[in-house]
Amino acid sequence: MIPITTVQFGIEEEQRVLEVIRSGLIAQGPVVAEFEQRFAELCGTKHAIAVNNGTTALIAALQVLNLQPGDEVITSPFTFVATLNAIIEAGATAVFADIRDNDFNIDPTKVEALITERTRVIAPVHLYGQTADMNPLVEIANKHNLVLLEDTAQSHAARYHGKAAGSFGIGTFSFYATKNITTGEGGMITTNDDKIADSLRVLRNQGMRARYEYESVGNNYRLTDLQAALALPQLDRYSQTIKTRQENAAKLISGLRGVPGIKLPAQLPDREHVWHQFTVLITDETTITRDEFVVALREYGVGCGVYYPKVVFDYDSYRSHPLVRASAVPVATSVALQAVSLPVHAHLTDENIAEIVTTVRTVLGATS
Repeated sequence: MIPITTVQFGIEEEQRVLEVIRSGLIAQGPVVAEFEQRFAELCGTKHAIAVNNGTTALIAALQVLNLQPGDEVITSPFTFVATLNAIIEAGATAVFADIRDNDFNIDPTKVEALITERTRVIAPVHLYGQTADMNPLVEIANKHNLVLLEDTAQSHAARYHGKAAGSFGIGTFSFYATKNITTGEGGMITTNDDKIADSLRVLRNQGMRARYEYESVGNNYRLTDLQAALALPQLDRYSQTIKTRQENAAKLISGLRGVPGIKLPAQLPDREHVWHQFTVLITDETTITRDEFVVALREYGVGCGVYYPKVVFDYDSYRSHPLVRASAVPVATSVALQAVSLPVHAHLTDENIAEIVTTVRTVLGATS
């Protein structure tokens, strides 16, 4: 089976982790600080604040905005549930703008009509490794004095007009096991705002600036030096990781171009895609459904993933939730029924890619 993703660590990670173990300083310490500094450099931001996972990053970023009951956050309906859970956890109301099917991200033309006197945040999700269309979102946020909160869990170092994801407003990142950079679990918040950065550092440390000096109600959102040690060697080679993913995506696009029934992803103009996922749409041009396509690929030994089978609020837990404002989102609803991700990770061989292409063409009846 060719896996949809694979996690491999090398001798560099082993050495960095061993150094931490031997130091006896395994909680948040100097290695976390080094990780924060280097990640801020990667994103081109003044601050990066490490936390224990990507969901925490979202929750903490919303918490320091001091949202009040009834305040609203406009976000994407096509995302992992962490985006929605964080909004609910912060006590805000989630409002959903539809997406575009060319980048799977929030459609800026759908946002402004949703803004009310209670709107406080626009939270685009940079899905699958490509940013949302940020210039119009920045304009809307500035016009209405709103905060931009970027869910950048899947798009480390993706760029829009040369500017890194996570640098347009407050950026939140995940280092979950399958991400382009992983610490198993872990997260980061990026910002150029000194006050927000200071509040986040106090919040993540039980509300303490120094030991037993409680300045606010806080929590334990800290990352460990053991986890940060895993990330540092990955940062050393991350430009090559992106390049390999981009090359793999180009090979898949070349091999699958023109196959009926499949809409291929693309890097849009003035963006740099980091290809966390290679997500295609199985369209009505073929008689096979997306789910039948998934079953067939796996029978041939090609792993794939459905991210995500429904819009995020279309579950019993959320349909009647008082902090969830469901709405008609026809593009997201359609995409959720058609989208499937193929392997694109940096550990694929040319033989793997050729097998993926051949299998997809065979399943869709385009063997020539």
